[in-house]
Amino acid sequence: MNHTAAQAPAVTRAGSAAPASPDSRRWLILAVVAVAQLMVMLDATIVNIALPSAQHALHFSDIQRQWVVTGYSLAFGSLLLLGGRLTDIIGRKATFLTGLIGFAAASAAGGAAGSFSMLIVARACQGAFGALLAPAALSLLTVTFRDSRDRGKAFGIFGAIAAGGGAVGLLLGGLLTQYLDWRWCLYVNLIFAVIAGAGAVALLRRQAARPRPRLDLPGLTAEASGMFCIVYGLSNAASDGWHAPATWGFLAAGAVLLAAFGYIETRAGEPLLPLRIITDRNRAGAYLSILITGAGMFGIFLFLTYYLQETLGFSPVTTGLAFLPMVGAIVVCSNLANIVLLPRTGPRWLVAGGMLAAAAGLAWLTRIGVHSSYAADVLPALLLTSAGLGFVMSPSMNTGTAGVATPDAGVASAVVNTGQQVGGSIGTSLLNTVAASAAASYLAAHLSPQTTAAGRPAAALAQLAQVHSYTTAFWWAAGIFAAGAILAALVFRPGPPAAASERS
Repeated sequence: MNHTAAQAPAVTRAGSAAPASPDSRRWLILAVVAVAQLMVMLDATIVNIALPSAQHALHFSDIQRQWVVTGYSLAFGSLLLLGGRLTDIIGRKATFLTGLIGFAAASAAGGAAGSFSMLIVARACQGAFGALLAPAALSLLTVTFRDSRDRGKAFGIFGAIAAGGGAVGLLLGGLLTQYLDWRWCLYVNLIFAVIAGAGAVALLRRQAARPRPRLDLPGLTAEASGMFCIVYGLSNAASDGWHAPATWGFLAAGAVLLAAFGYIETRAGEPLLPLRIITDRNRAGAYLSILITGAGMFGIFLFLTYYLQETLGFSPVTTGLAFLPMVGAIVVCSNLANIVLLPRTGPRWLVAGGMLAAAAGLAWLTRIGVHSSYAADVLPALLLTSAGLGFVMSPSMNTGTAGVATPDAGVASAVVNTGQQVGGSIGTSLLNTVAASAAASYLAAHLSPQTTAAGRPAAALAQLAQVHSYTTAFWWAAGIFAAGAILAALVFRPGPPAAASERS
């Protein structure tokens, strides 16, 4: 059944029906949702800063180290659609609070971890509860803000957090690790959870009673297994290479399982992912754009962080501060895109233009060298890239959840988060592999007895090779965004969105 904004009553707080006037407390609800979303987003990078200290304290190996990140992403990516559907079945408030409390408890367990195994289990639990929390948060935003202008402002803020939360995590992780202890990179989530939880209890209402769909267990099994295999295979690619059986075997199994999931959904009476959500052209373009952006963004955070610390000699705190202009540019451009431009132009050229700006910024970053300056060589490129991300993420999130019927808001929100998560996994494996290969090729081409005898010692060449690997990764990330610009121009419908009449 199709729903339009004109046909549906306004939805307030947790999604219960109300008169058409906007909820007077909608901006407080946005603040609650924003705090929870920030907690989830910064957790993707804040732990990276703490990894060296955690490794020293818990005595785990370099090979084991990747599982601190992978354990989180496996659980998060595999269970997002389940979290989205549970949001629609048991209610947004209940799912939001369950995810929030569980995420906080898992963070406390991780902070108190006395062994590597305990830390990995805690990180996996964080991912599982994050898979409940993230779609519930975006779903609350979707059903609370129906008016187009208010929706633009709300999604501008939310999109800025989604794109810039990782940079905030780098700064906060550096501060906590340098001045307190690595464990506070996990304990800090308790502060966020208490603030968001108190606001949720005070502001959110239970959804009005309505018939609840059954959970699509065959679809859930195929989807969760498929997503697990895809994320696990991509994680193996980052460490073992693309030719390893553990890489291509899991990727192949994931592709088969996801194909089976698609077939199941066409036959299910109450599907886990109703096809009406993804067959809309604008929403399909939004999900694809978020996936591509997730893949391309990885090059900015990982390789630029290493460059600033290992090549330019920045401390963890200074590195975090170096990313703050990125957050500011994303906030400004996200709100400009959603409030001013999206209602007038629609998503096609806005998202495509943002992709091109991000590609240009990353291409600019390829000019860095061993003796480059942050102010002259890094900051301008970072600002251009950040502006592009602001023009992509917020409009894509807005478009990806626009026109969705209230009973489907949770699963549509889960698809948005899934795109970002899977895109990040693809970026991790692809760009890591490209960078490692580029460094090895550079050393093989330049390291010889003649070069060392001529005064170019191996250590200096290793640093040059490292910078070459970063610039190669930036070129690839620029290519990803350039391809995304072409796809956005082809997939999105032309013209402004059909406000209040777009079908789900």
